[in-house]
Amino acid sequence: MIRVAVTGAGGRMGKTLIEAIAINEKVQLSAAIERPDSSLIGVDSGELAGIGRNDIAVVDSLEAVINDFDVLVDFTAPVATAANATLCAANNKHMVIGTTGFTDTQMAAVDTLAKSSAICMATNFSTGVNLCFKLLDVAASVLGDDVDIEIVEAHHRHKVDAPSGTALSMGKVVASALDRDLSKVAVYGREGQTGARERETIGFATVRAGDIVGDHTVIFAADGERVEVTHKASSRMSFARGAVRAAAWVVAQPAGNYDMQDVLGLK
Repeated sequence: MIRVAVTGAGGRMGKTLIEAIAINEKVQLSAAIERPDSSLIGVDSGELAGIGRNDIAVVDSLEAVINDFDVLVDFTAPVATAANATLCAANNKHMVIGTTGFTDTQMAAVDTLAKSSAICMATNFSTGVNLCFKLLDVAASVLGDDVDIEIVEAHHRHKVDAPSGTALSMGKVVASALDRDLSKVAVYGREGQTGARERETIGFATVRAGDIVGDHTVIFAADGERVEVTHKASSRMSFARGAVRAAAWVVAQPAGNYDMQDVLGLK
C-alpha cells in the first residue's frame, strides 16, 4: 500500500484529498499536515474531512512525519510548496503538486529539485481537463491562424491567482500548437479603446464569484462559425481523484518532473 501525506489538510482541497485517498484501494493516508499556528493541530484528519475517524492526527510540520510517507500531495501556496519540495528531495520522497501561482524563480527551483526526486506537477489534475488539453492541441493545429482565440475562466471568490493555472496551461497548449510565444501574445483583460483585435493574440478573461469550482472555455472564432472546448467542474473531487491517481503513479517513476499528461499516457 502506497503511503500518502497531505499538506494543507484543513483546507477545502486538503479535506477532499483525504476523502479521495480513503476511497482509493492503492493508497492509504499516513500523514496530515497544517500550519503550526492552525487550530486544527491534533484533530483527527478523518473527522476533519467528514469521513469518520481514521486515527491520523493533524501535525504542525512536514519534518515531524518525513519518515511516514512515500509521496506528499501539496495543493497549498507557492512559498510553502517550494519549501516542502526541498525537504522531500533531500529525503528521497516523491511529490504531487497542484499549487499554482509560482513565480519563474520558484518554478525553476522545483525543476531543479525534480532532478533528485520524482515530482508530478499539474495546474489541473482532472482527467477531463487533461483530455481537453489534448483536444485543444488538435483544434489549434487544425484551425491554425484562421481563428481568433479567447480563453474564459471562472472560479470561486476565494481564489487568489488570476488567470487560473489551468487557463494559462490551456493558453500554452494552444500557443505551442501555433508556434507562438504565449508571453508575447497573451492579452489579460481589455478596457477602453483597445483598437481592433490582432489575430495572433490569445485573450484571457477572468471571473471570480460565489462558489464556482472551476469553469474553462477556449473559443476558436472564425467568420461564420466558432468551436468551443469547455470543461466545467462541479466538485473538487474530480481534481482530488486525479491527484491520488498521480500519487500512485509517481512513486514508481525515476527522478524527473512529470505532469498529468504523463500519468494518463496522453503524450
